[in-house]
Parts: sequence; structure tokens; C-alpha cells
Amino acid sequence: MLKPRLGYENLGLGVGLRTVHFSHILEHQPEVDWFEIISENFMDSAGRPRNVLEQIAERYPIVMHGVSLSIGSTDPLNRDYLQKLKTLAESVKARWVSDHVCWTGVAGRNTHDLLPIPYNESTLAHIVKRIQTVQEILERPLVLENPSSYLEFQDSTMSESEFVCRMAEEADCGLLLDVNNVYVSSVNHEFDPVEYIEAIPAERIVQCHLAGHTNCGTHLIDTHNGRVIDPVWNLFQLMHQRTGGVSTLLEWDADIPPFPDVHQEVLKARNYMDAHLPSSEPVASEEVVADTSPTAIPHPASFITAEFE
Repeated sequence: MLKPRLGYENLGLGVGLRTVHFSHILEHQPEVDWFEIISENFMDSAGRPRNVLEQIAERYPIVMHGVSLSIGSTDPLNRDYLQKLKTLAESVKARWVSDHVCWTGVAGRNTHDLLPIPYNESTLAHIVKRIQTVQEILERPLVLENPSSYLEFQDSTMSESEFVCRMAEEADCGLLLDVNNVYVSSVNHEFDPVEYIEAIPAERIVQCHLAGHTNCGTHLIDTHNGRVIDPVWNLFQLMHQRTGGVSTLLEWDADIPPFPDVHQEVLKARNYMDAHLPSSEPVASEEVVADTSPTAIPHPASFITAEFE
């Protein structure tokens, strides 16, 4: 088994913490390995949400996952935001802090969408520098997630997998490999998801995300709605065999079922962790015609931000 990157341990199988499950978790203290929180939902919150989080953090490991770092933006880094992020991480003893390889706004405006970036040398240098600054401020390694996307830039000069690999090496950061995002983007842009995962340096992968998505006929959208499909499970199995196992989490952010159903879905990962991946069998794909329209489909980040009313 490979040693997890940056010294982070394999926490096991976790679930995204959502308000609809607060009462169940506090009452039943389920046998879940760990929880991931959406950072922005707790950075400025008080009252019951923060009180519940503090109770849960006393019993379970907590990982923080953000949606507003905007590491790819041309705006200056928001140091007030980063200080709040650091304070929250220290308060809940977060095992690590993650966000996305994207930008979320410009000119001080937050779109609450995880917007794509061009994959070229200029963007790479810009993002690497910003990651290094963030890591200095947080005083801990940053973990970044590969995005799902619905359009590509003409001035990209490298593949997404090459960009992510070089970014992680040059910035010396960790990676959160979202295998559902790999699958969604592979269908939308017609690339091989197996080649993508095999290109990612296994020693850099700190965490894995699983989720459901929506098939719109001409494209897939990363809605975190519903169960994980078989092709995504197969990609998870490949990732697991390459890494030897990393902290794995299920995201479910729309039409959320009761907590036991969500927990049971992530526990399915055990079936793929124990099995052997066929050496010559390709990952099956859904019957989807790639969308060639220039119109961008927004990432449904609204499902996972501003959760508290």
C-alpha cells in the first residue's frame, strides 16, 4: 500500500455533512468513519449550525471542502476569507482543507459556480503561485479537486489530466480525485477516463469523491443527485488499486434521502475495494452524444453552498 500523500491518513468511508441529517447524527451517532463539511456553510455561521458541528467534531474526524477559494481567478486572493478558513480549520481540528481547480468570480463577485479554466502554461504558472501563497497563509498543504466541465477553451495547450499533474507537482499540493467528475467530463469532452486516472500521480491523491450525476441526453451534469452508477464505481476501483486506498466520501446534495440511505451508498465502495479489476476490460460509458454547443452549462454549485437559510 502506498503511503498517503502529505502524511494524511486514510480516514475510511465518509459522508458529506448536511443540515437535513443533523438530528439523526446527534441522536444516533452512526458508525460513519468521518464527515466532510462545506467550509462556507460554517465560516460565518453561529447558533445551532456551529453548535452541531462542534458536537460532531468531538466524535468524528472532520475535513473541510470549500467552493469559493477561486484559485483560478485573476482577482487578488481574499485574505479575509483565507483567515476565516484557517480559523475554522483550527477550531474543528480539520484533517485537511480542500477546494476546486476553478474560478468562482471576478471583480469581487461570487457566481457560486465552479467555472472552468484554460489549460495552458500561463494559467498553470498563475495557479501554482496562488496555491503556494494559500498554503503559506493556511500553514498547511492545500488539497484541490479536479472539476467537472461542460465546455473547453480553444487556447488550452494541454489536457486536464496533464494540467492537474503538473499543478500538483509544481505547487507541491495534494489532490482530491473526484471520479464522478472524471466520468462526467470524459463523456462531455470525449476523452478516456481510464487514461485520465492512470495519469494522475497516485502519491498525490489525498482523498476521493463519489457522487451521482444527471444524464441530459446530450451531456452529463454533476448534480450530486442520486446513486453512483457502475462506470463511476469502476473508476473508483481503478483509483483504489492505484493508491492502495485513500479517504473516500459520498456527496449527495439534491433530493437527499435519509442518512442511513446515504451512508449505505458509500459503503458499497467496500465491494470494489475487495475485488480485482479486470486487466483488459474498458470502463463502460453511457449512451450520450457529446454537446458541441458553445453555450456553457453552469456547475450546480448552488446545491452545496448557502445551505443554511
